[in-house]
Amino acid sequence: MSFFEPLLEELNSIWIGFVQSIPQIVLSILLVLVTWLVAALVSRGVHKAALRAHARRALADLFQTLSSIAIWIVGLLIAAMVLFPSVTPAQAISALGIGGIAVGLAFRDTFENFLAGIFILARQPMRKGDHIEVNDVSGDIEEVTIRDTYIRQKSNELVIVPNSILFKNPVEVETDRPQRRYDIVVGVAYGEDARTALDVIKQAAEGADEIDKDKGVEVYAREFNSSSLDFTVRWWAGSAPVDKHKSRSAVVLAIKDGLDSAGIEIPFPYRTLTFKEGLSIESRTGEGDEEGGED
Repeated sequence: MSFFEPLLEELNSIWIGFVQSIPQIVLSILLVLVTWLVAALVSRGVHKAALRAHARRALADLFQTLSSIAIWIVGLLIAAMVLFPSVTPAQAISALGIGGIAVGLAFRDTFENFLAGIFILARQPMRKGDHIEVNDVSGDIEEVTIRDTYIRQKSNELVIVPNSILFKNPVEVETDRPQRRYDIVVGVAYGEDARTALDVIKQAAEGADEIDKDKGVEVYAREFNSSSLDFTVRWWAGSAPVDKHKSRSAVVLAIKDGLDSAGIEIPFPYRTLTFKEGLSIESRTGEGDEEGGED
């Protein structure tokens, strides 16, 4: 019997401690339930307020999540201090800080993308449906989340780009405005009258259907190329990729027709070969002709 007495005393001590801790346990459970209720109500209210402020849905979801996490952290700290009276607020906050540093170091890239996503959503430099280009990736934005941005390429592949890449690198947002300017280079032969060619090119481009007639067409002499005098042609059209291709096709075809109608040459590349010594030209007849002459 003496063998079991220490064990029974220890069990009795544990039971007495448990009974004495029942009020703290019940209060801690009630605090957790209250925390759950408050977190649900507050996070829902924050989400609705963010949407009323015309914030993006992803940003509203973020505010909802952050508010819920903050309330849960405070509630669980209070519940822990009630359940374990020996734990002081300073100790709880210190433990939370050390744990946060450890998690931050372990998930550094994740937090980097997370913070970049917050800045992107808050600044709103890009919207769903915009056509962007970054790091040799181009396409339409399908969704911007806290961590990633989903880009649908024109060939229909989906590319998931971490937000840190969008935040650190230059991003070309081609559809930021309804219209944009386009350029092409047109070359004419040196034997043609340059001013006449400029007028013909301008009139032809202005007749294209896919351009903005109000903003007109600009044509400038550009440079002396190897086999042509080059002109820069500028016009305005829609910023979507399909508008870019349609307007460029219309302008190129119109200029080609205009130059052909005016008899102005669009030159092929010329190459001049220079030999240090003169070339001798020999005339040779076929062997069959020689044999025929002998007969």
